Amino acid sequence: MEIKKVFNNNVVLTENKHNQEIVVMGRGLAFQKRPGDPIEPNKVEKTFVLENQGVSDKLAELLSEIPEEYFDLSYQIIDYAKTQLPYKLDDYIYVALTDHLSFAISRYKQGIHLPNALLWEIRKYYKQEFQVAMASLDLIEKSIGVRLEEDEAGSIALHLVNSQLSGESMEATVKMTKMVNNILNIVKYYFQIELDESSINYERFLTHLRFFALRSLREEKAPVENTDDFLYEQVKKKYHKAFLCSKKVAVFVETNYEWHVTKDEIIYLTLHIHRVTNRHDMNANPSD
Repeated sequence: MEIKKVFNNNVVLTENKHNQEIVVMGRGLAFQKRPGDPIEPNKVEKTFVLENQGVSDKLAELLSEIPEEYFDLSYQIIDYAKTQLPYKLDDYIYVALTDHLSFAISRYKQGIHLPNALLWEIRKYYKQEFQVAMASLDLIEKSIGVRLEEDEAGSIALHLVNSQLSGESMEATVKMTKMVNNILNIVKYYFQIELDESSINYERFLTHLRFFALRSLREEKAPVENTDDFLYEQVKKKYHKAFLCSKKVAVFVETNYEWHVTKDEIIYLTLHIHRVTNRHDMNANPSD
């Protein structure tokens, strides 16, 4: 194999016999090397195929700016994730996760902690990804002696989820987008308001709806319900308008997509709808 592009002294790009781009890693693999030079097989430690065109350029740019050890960490995390998750991961995760780890570790060293507003939902709805992410924290600590917060496990899990989403067909993406838009319209019509799309509550709601739509389109079976009936009744009573709206959303989804909306999901939808509409509550007069 010949070197197609040198990322740094230890990482290069080459091609296999099928003309697929391959990232090859090994200590000193590219030292004093240039494109066209042969790769020494005895120095090769890790390889992986890039199936998406354009990722190599972004990877090259990233590796010119950050320590290589972060890319190696990402490689190990992704390699482990591939053995644990049932979906194929998009190549761009090598760029996105490496970039994220670089910032996360930099923030840690500066004593800056950013709470993950979606941690609760990520832990609840993406248990496999979150378990992989928690194992990633152990790997990071073992490799560089830095123990990141559980919030960062949530962020890593989110990258895994988003990478899975990147692999969806265009048809599925269109369907998901339409479902999210329809649900937002139900909420706006019910409360007779325009939502503040610049607010953090809107962003949280939108992210939740995307994952909600993705699960329904994949026809993922809901886990056996262990709903806290007391919590369900409390939410129903305390946020009654939002609860009624969430029930309308459930009817829409079940009617149009034949996907059962659980009581747990009703609770989450109610809380999100309450938050995203709360500032209008005094002026809203929804009809049942």
